This record gives sequence, C-alpha cells and structure tokens, in this order.
Amino acid sequence: MMTGFERYTKKTRRAIFLEEMEQVVPWAKLCGFDQEPRAEILGTVNLHLQAKGVRITTGTIVDATLIHAPSSTKNREQSRDPEMHQAKKGKNWYFGMKAHVGVDSKTKIIHTAVATAANVSDLAMLPDLLHGEETRVWGDGAYQGQTEVIRECAPRARDFTQRRCRYKGQIVDEVAWAKNRTKSKVRARVEHVFQVMKLKFGFVKVRYRGLKKNAHRLFVTCALVNLFVSRRKLLAVA
Repeated sequence: MMTGFERYTKKTRRAIFLEEMEQVVPWAKLCGFDQEPRAEILGTVNLHLQAKGVRITTGTIVDATLIHAPSSTKNREQSRDPEMHQAKKGKNWYFGMKAHVGVDSKTKIIHTAVATAANVSDLAMLPDLLHGEETRVWGDGAYQGQTEVIRECAPRARDFTQRRCRYKGQIVDEVAWAKNRTKSKVRARVEHVFQVMKLKFGFVKVRYRGLKKNAHRLFVTCALVNLFVSRRKLLAVA
C-alpha cells in the first residue's frame, strides 16, 4: 500500500553502500569459486579492476593488522583455537590472527594478502607481500633494516620504511624524524584500507576456528575492499 510519502524517504548510508557494491561486484566471476581458501579470488578481482583501468603501480605499502579471536575456553573442546596465538602490541596482549597486506601506494589496491597467527612478526612475511616490480616500498618501523630483503624480492625498489628516531619518548634524530613524517604521508594510506576492512565489512574478529577458513574470508574481504575503494572509478566507467 502506497502512503504518498515514499518519495520523501532519504536513503541511508547502508542502502547507498549496498546499491554501489551491487553495481561494482563482478558476481559472475566470483560465484565460480568453490569454498577452498584460494588467493585467486583476490587476483581475479584485481584483473577485473585492471580491465576497467584501475592498475597496480610500482609502489607498495606493507603493513599488518591484528584480527581478534575468542580467548575463552567455554566451548566443547574446552580450549582455545590452537592455530591462533597471542601477541603483545604496546603494553596490551591480543589473541587471534594477523592479516598481512601489500597495498598499492597510489590506488590503495590490495595486491597481496597473507594470514598468519598473531605471533608471527611483520618482517617475516615481507618477501610474500611484494610483487617484484616495485620501485619504492613503504612500511612502518617494524620493517626497518630489511633493505637487503627488499632488494632480493624487488631489485629496483628503494627502501622507504620508517627509521627509529626516538629514545625513551624523546626525539634524538631530527633528520630521521623529518623523513619519517614525509614517509608517513604515503604509508598512512594503508590505514584507510584497514578502516574499510574492519568498519565496512566487519572483519574485526574471526568467525571460524583455524587459519584455513579465516584465510578464505580474508581473501574475499580484501577483494571486496578493492572494489569498494575503486567504486567511484568503476561507476564512472559503467
């Protein structure tokens, strides 16, 4: 029954979000995958974006974020997930997994994603996050001192990871501090990717036990993040 007020209804942000994603998601390509945790889902979406004019450039930002897992033992096995681990960040301890990503520095497209336990260090996954054609690599202080590793994976790449410039809360190297501020203007773009991943698509906590299923969810979420970040260009082309 029509009441006459339908034309005055304002669309919510959720409705706008769903309408835009319905137009940009290549359903025919994604629905052909089975339930195995294959990273080809992310690659298929990136090829789709490349065909639409959204290309991966020669700059990569590497970073990782923690995904929480239940630490309670009130379950059937009376134990925590054995594939998840705890890690300390700052002064706090977290239990769960870690999502490592390699993000294009210009388009903010995730071209590589790796899922590990939370206790795996960021720099251990650095070689897996580079595609080999980089000329510049950005990262936070966790990746400092890895210039040789970067050169082995991407021979033409220059190391733009941040350097340590503080000691006991005081700035001791003004030059390194100024360079870090300049590098952060590019490196901070990866935080927008994590914001979309966690706030738009709700990947704040794991949904399954074990890394296998959660890795599949990570690949699908990264593919959706790429489509969301590029939605304005895709809608303009359409």
